[in-house]
Amino acid sequence: MLELQHLYRSFRTIPAIQDISFNVAPGEIVGFLGPNGAGKSTTVKIITGMLRPDDGHVLFEGKDIRKDMVAFRSVLGYVPEEAHLYSYLSGLEYLQLVGRLRGIGEALLEAKATRLLKLLHLESWQYSPISSYSKGMRQRVLIAAALLHDPKLLIFDEPLSGLDVVSSRLFRDLLELLAAEGKAIIYISHVLEVVEQICNRVIVIAKGRILADAPPSDLTKLMSLPDLESVFAQLVAQQETRTVAQEMVEVMRLDYV
Repeated sequence: MLELQHLYRSFRTIPAIQDISFNVAPGEIVGFLGPNGAGKSTTVKIITGMLRPDDGHVLFEGKDIRKDMVAFRSVLGYVPEEAHLYSYLSGLEYLQLVGRLRGIGEALLEAKATRLLKLLHLESWQYSPISSYSKGMRQRVLIAAALLHDPKLLIFDEPLSGLDVVSSRLFRDLLELLAAEGKAIIYISHVLEVVEQICNRVIVIAKGRILADAPPSDLTKLMSLPDLESVFAQLVAQQETRTVAQEMVEVMRLDYV
């Protein structure tokens, strides 16, 4: 369904991503992992059309998305890492705005928006300004907005940020059902335990290049490591965290002589 072909992008001659290529099939949940500054955000911005690659192409259902961005965005649902919402709008007003921009008819939009807000436990807050919402509540509004138009492709960037235990569990169940509906899903998160449980494949990126692309179980077996977190740490050559933490404590203890 989604295909990235040899994407390159630099900023002021400094490479951000180099030769990024992968596919996401219908019904597949693909984890997209990497340390901060690895190139995840650049890749996502290219997929969503917010950024042009220096080279390479993004295809959706065999067509270059750049040839008709309006059509592509009509089948894309996106939950960004940062919840940039119009805080003076209520949750319902925000969904109405998104739905109208999506071309959803008023009666259907009203039914979908109010139902989604109720299911996400925001019914009693639907008329309150988003400025009064907690971080988790704002995140739930973003998730509702991404689902409103029944997209074929979904990109979730740190979707569990701010969610409580119940909402996090609901979201994980939702992902499984969306995949069963044939949606193609890119899931970006630093919560590797969840990634390991729900993703069919995991792509690991570091320094702008893909280091691994395989099911989580294959990666752990191949590298003879107990879990995805250990695989990730070894692939991206992260420092041994206990040693770094100990050195930080030693710096705290420093005193003037």
